Amino acid sequence: MGKDIKPEVIPPGRSYPATSSPEHHVAHGFSQTFGLHPAAALLTVVVNTMVFASGFGTMGVGWLTSIPVGFVLGIIVFMTQKKWYGDDNESAFIKALIVAFLTAIPTSLPGYLTIPSGILGFFNRRKN
Repeated sequence: MGKDIKPEVIPPGRSYPATSSPEHHVAHGFSQTFGLHPAAALLTVVVNTMVFASGFGTMGVGWLTSIPVGFVLGIIVFMTQKKWYGDDNESAFIKALIVAFLTAIPTSLPGYLTIPSGILGFFNRRKN
């Protein structure tokens, strides 16, 4: 009837398996949860500024360029978050979707949305 559940024993020197439980995100802290790698944050601000500046005089047709650019930027942010920032697939994907969505909106992205994430990312990487 009742089987004893034994906890998984991980030998020293090996890492713990990734999990998507709420405790997993709490364990990584605020900066890992909400931070972007500084390169991804800077790229997001630069790309959005370029898209907005070029689409400013298009009289509302800026979405024709901002949607594909947002898609490509989302892929770059996803890969950057996984490789350089250490995010798991789910966290990197959520952050990439947020960046892609905000970039696809044909209006200027306020710096207060991405610059704080880049600052958090900078200090998170400095701790490690």
